[in-house]
Amino acid sequence: MNLEETAVIPNTQIREALVTQATYVLEKPNPQLRRGITYALLAASTILCLLPFSSRAFHMDDTLFVWAAQNIAKHPFNPYGFQLIWDFTRVQMSEVTQNPPLASYYMALAGSVAGWSERALHIAFLLPTLALVLGTFRLAQRFTRSPLLAAFATLLTPGLLVSACSVMCDPMMLAIWLWAAILWIEGLEPQKPLFLMGSALLLAACELTKYFGASLILLLFVYSLVRQRRVGSWVWYLLIPIAVLVGYEFLTAKMYGHGLLFTAAEFCRKQHLNDRSTRTARALVGLSCAGGCTLPALAFAPIVWSRRQIMLGMLWSGLASFLIMRRLVGLGLPLGGPMASALRHHHWPLISIHLILFVAGGTSILALAVADYWRERDADSLFLASWVVGTFLFTAFVNWTINARSVLPLIPATGILLARRLGKIRQAPHPRFATSIAIALSLSGLMSLWIARADTELANTARSTAFRIHGRTHDRGGTLWFIGHWGFQYYMESLGAHPLDWLNPQVNGGDFVAVPYNNLWVDDKSNDFLGDREQFRVQLSSHASTICPELGAGFYDSHWGLLPYVVGRIPAGHYSIVRLSSSDP
Repeated sequence: MNLEETAVIPNTQIREALVTQATYVLEKPNPQLRRGITYALLAASTILCLLPFSSRAFHMDDTLFVWAAQNIAKHPFNPYGFQLIWDFTRVQMSEVTQNPPLASYYMALAGSVAGWSERALHIAFLLPTLALVLGTFRLAQRFTRSPLLAAFATLLTPGLLVSACSVMCDPMMLAIWLWAAILWIEGLEPQKPLFLMGSALLLAACELTKYFGASLILLLFVYSLVRQRRVGSWVWYLLIPIAVLVGYEFLTAKMYGHGLLFTAAEFCRKQHLNDRSTRTARALVGLSCAGGCTLPALAFAPIVWSRRQIMLGMLWSGLASFLIMRRLVGLGLPLGGPMASALRHHHWPLISIHLILFVAGGTSILALAVADYWRERDADSLFLASWVVGTFLFTAFVNWTINARSVLPLIPATGILLARRLGKIRQAPHPRFATSIAIALSLSGLMSLWIARADTELANTARSTAFRIHGRTHDRGGTLWFIGHWGFQYYMESLGAHPLDWLNPQVNGGDFVAVPYNNLWVDDKSNDFLGDREQFRVQLSSHASTICPELGAGFYDSHWGLLPYVVGRIPAGHYSIVRLSSSDP
């Protein structure tokens, strides 16, 4: 056909051809295009959930990670070669930290490029969370026909959204964990050496981000053995992360006089010796933490379980909650101190409701894992069940405390198990099935965002209060000291205040000591200070909290309570500024 013939083709024929092509594309979409749209949807949803919290103050152990990163920027081969006061006296950072340094190396790179502001570092840590959510979708494609549901059931949880608002190592470790598992599973059969080598390197990075990452080596070994029914050449790749961890232990022993992995294990051992808890109590608190942090397991319960199963689960969780509340067994000293223990007696109904629901949610998680394996009896179901049950056992019985950061690794596996369970139910008639799923996800997402906002408000309160204290003591003579740590310590030190060394106090008459009463251990000695005491309170407006001993909330440490978070009227934060008298030592 020449140019003249082409020019006389009617426009209607062109339109018909375009319509035919568009219809073909819509009816038979390109799988790669559809996958790309799904990835874009998940990425946009993750950014929309987390970007509003990108300016929040550093909180809890963020401080340790930021200080380590700033030291790495100056001394890249000595990440923990500095001193700090974290508890009672000045010690080496290698004595305080219980995590390997890879997350701080990542932060050092981000801080050197984009600056050390809260927003810059939070946005930098948004990237690992994106990798985590997208990795959940990619891995779920292996196990379920509803990978998008699994990814959203992972994202829209309090455990992930609150953890992802920090600059700690946990979401980064889990992101690397997921992609290491993806490469291993996709490279196992038929065997792809590049995939297996990539997985081995990611395994090494995972364990150098958080020691718990090393457990994936055993998990993948068992999975591969069951799947292939023999030990193959793939086992040699798993020796690479083992060798890296052994080398890291010897290297840190040479640098700091003790291996940091051994130090973390010894820290856990000492905490367990000081803990008067029973195994039953730790198991029940672990269920509470898992159920509260993995909220879709509770939100989807009316869909995935029968009415009889739900009734039995609620009866069990009610009995378990009664056993915990009756004797506060399991956590040694009164949770959060005698004053908090006394106040909790006025809030037992509220605490009981939370505890019953959260224990029921935790029970649902374990039941999903066990039921899936009992039904399928294959390598995939064993992998998911071992992932969930192993993480729970570590959280409840091995880790030094029961907290959301330890529960976090089981959240993607729970999302996948929910998708698998719902896939089985979808095959049977179920009225308004899609609507029920949408409602359950929406409720979980809204609650998770609410808890993330409450945790952000708590973090920002420490920053604003530090500036408030500095403003009240500036230019009044004397040195400003403080007790307490976490984010409050970061901002107090950035304003020129000094942490109090209890074993070597250097305070003088006329100095100031700032006391954050919601940031102290049970055996603090803040009332020993003599002098004029100016007290003030800071009221939170979120009507929820992740740290509230008075209402039993301990998202970061079960020392503070039986629940990962609580919804209700939160008591105001209590602070004081003491102007030391001349007679104070």
